Amino acid sequence: MTNTQVTLVQIDNYGPWTVTPQPRREADLQTLQSRLYADISQFVGNRDGYTFFTRFDNIIAVTNGLDMADHALLQESVGNRYPVTLSLGVATGTTPVQALSDATALVQDAGSAQDKHRREVLDGRVVEAPHRTDEDVTIAHFDVVNATGTYTDELNAFDTFIEIEQGYAALMKYMRQAHDSLSFFVGGDNVIAVCPDLGRAAYEDAIAHVEETVDVKLQVGAGHGETAHVAGMAAKHALETCRADGSRVELA
Repeated sequence: MTNTQVTLVQIDNYGPWTVTPQPRREADLQTLQSRLYADISQFVGNRDGYTFFTRFDNIIAVTNGLDMADHALLQESVGNRYPVTLSLGVATGTTPVQALSDATALVQDAGSAQDKHRREVLDGRVVEAPHRTDEDVTIAHFDVVNATGTYTDELNAFDTFIEIEQGYAALMKYMRQAHDSLSFFVGGDNVIAVCPDLGRAAYEDAIAHVEETVDVKLQVGAGHGETAHVAGMAAKHALETCRADGSRVELA
């Protein structure tokens, strides 16, 4: 059984800040968002977690292995270097969706995302060291079968982007609804899904659904681990087996 630890990272009062005292340059906002995401990703990644940008003002991280002191240090580091602050909700669950729902509730209960009085909330619980196992996190790494030959070398860059995004959208929705999983586009033609403990049939159903819905062919490797990094590396190696032998689903 998985025991996924998820952290919701929400920028405090970000919407009003972007237009106070007047609307800020979009290029400056995009730069701030991307740099902030990169710093959070590096901080969490150095502790064997995974971070996903989602909407940038809300970032989702798989933080098995990080304790509350690590989260407080992240808030302090960002607060010292950026003109915005972060609120963090941390929760665990047997499914990633449950963990994220609980983490979100912690932040929402502390105040609105646009509440100017809400600052640097930190609430929740972590998987303590004595209770961690090498089955806590399941990562599935999907990519498009022969994306270069089918799309990148055949279509213009924007039409390729549309095709890949359609595949991602169909997969994201299906994995959320059918399997309580959280799926994130991570660049190129790659999607990483944080899942409960699923069998081969579940992954086969997912890639069949995407192919039937939007005509995008996927392959996937899945792995388990105590942290997102360990599970993700197992998934990557499983995906390499798909690429080498033409299989569509490989479980590490």
